[in-house]
Formats: sequence, structure tokens, C-alpha cells
Amino acid sequence: MSNSADSPEGPARRTSVWAVRGLTAAVFALAGLIFVTSANTAKGTNLRSDSSLLKLSDLIRERSEKNAELNDSAASVRADIDALAQRDDGSTEAEDAKLKALERAAGTTEITGGSVSVTLNDAPPDATANPGYPEPQPNDLVIHQQDLQAVVNALWQGGARGIQVMDQRLISTSAVRCVGNTLILQGRVYSPPYKVTAVGDPGKLKRALNDSTAIQNYLLYVKAYGLGWKVDEDEAVTLPGYSGTVDLHYAQPAE
Repeated sequence: MSNSADSPEGPARRTSVWAVRGLTAAVFALAGLIFVTSANTAKGTNLRSDSSLLKLSDLIRERSEKNAELNDSAASVRADIDALAQRDDGSTEAEDAKLKALERAAGTTEITGGSVSVTLNDAPPDATANPGYPEPQPNDLVIHQQDLQAVVNALWQGGARGIQVMDQRLISTSAVRCVGNTLILQGRVYSPPYKVTAVGDPGKLKRALNDSTAIQNYLLYVKAYGLGWKVDEDEAVTLPGYSGTVDLHYAQPAE
């Protein structure tokens, strides 16, 4: 009969006990370090409501408001320059007509006509799936960049003469971008609901919306989870001309 020292389980068990004790001590030491680090970081404040964490959103909002002011100032200066240039620019009537046509195509002058507007919105905060649909994931309940872009593309396809997103006119270099559930358009930030207005033939514009595969996919989420979708038609709407910079920063004319 062998004693415990000779048993193959004895040394193994003893090693296991010392290992557990050592691991336990390490865990407590790590926990203490985490508590100290957290206390130093918070400095007695609530980490979830610490005002320093709100500085980024405040900065974005401040920059957006500043960009809006600069756009208004630039538009005013541009109007003065255009007025001075038109006093006696030495151009012929044909050249003036060509310039006006180019301005209309570029979206820098206001246009008036029949229109269709589309409003998209996030689902209600307490949204649940309608019968027959799976429970939603967070991304199923908010407007995405692809949804706004689908509306803009469809309206251009429908022959829109001009499009405005929120309060800004789109031009050829405009980019509809979303970060999280906010829209960043030409240096300014917007939150839902998002309104897109297009001037053109209302019948053709609405048919283009109905024919869009991407929009049909979005409407499935409208039906399943209550995302916002509203289409309105107006007899006469005036869209302002684009008043921001039109300089290209990352492209050059082909030689």
C-alpha cells in the first residue's frame, strides 16, 4: 500500500491548489488595479454623465452652426459679386444666355415648379416587429445613408430639375453621407426626419420612386418595423440656388 506522497494524484493535487491560490491572488490584484484606475479616471464623477464625454457632440454642433453662418456670408458676397459683374461685363447676349444655362445646370440659381417631397424617419423608440416579421435589430430601426441615396438617385432618374435635401440644394459634387443616425451634408449636420424635395414632373418623379428596387427594399422595413415614409406633391415650390463653394479639391479638368 503506497502513501499519499507516492500516489500520482498527491503532487498533482498540491500543485493545483498552489496554482489556484496564485491565480486568485492575481485576480484580486487586477481587480484592485481596475478600481484604482477607474477612480482616477472618473475623479468622483459619473462616467456615463461626465460632461467631458459630451464635448465631441457639442463641437460637431458648433462647427455645423459655424458652417451655416459661413455659407450665408459666402452667398451674400457672391450675390454682390454677380451684381457687379453684370453691370458691364462686355459679354454678348448669346454669351449671357449660355452662362445662365450653365448656372441652371450647375444648380447655382433658384428654380420653381411642381415638386415631390419625400420624408424619411427612424422608427419609434418602442418599435416592435409587426406580425410575421422577426424582431428588429438596432440597425433595422434607423435611416441609413443607402436609404437617402436611393431616394435622391430615384428622383434624378425621374427627371428632377433640382433636388434639395433638408435646406440645402444638391449639385454635382454633393455627397449624402451618414455617420450613425446623423446626416452630414456639405459641412453641416442634420438629424432625422430627413426631407428630400425635387422639382420636376410630379408624375414621373413618383413613378421613379415606385420603380426603385432599393426603395422597395426600404418599404419592407417600413411595413415591418414602422420606419417613416411620406410622399407629398406640391404644385409650385421654389428651390434656392446652391450658395457654397464649387471648387474641386480632388479632381482636375482633363487636358
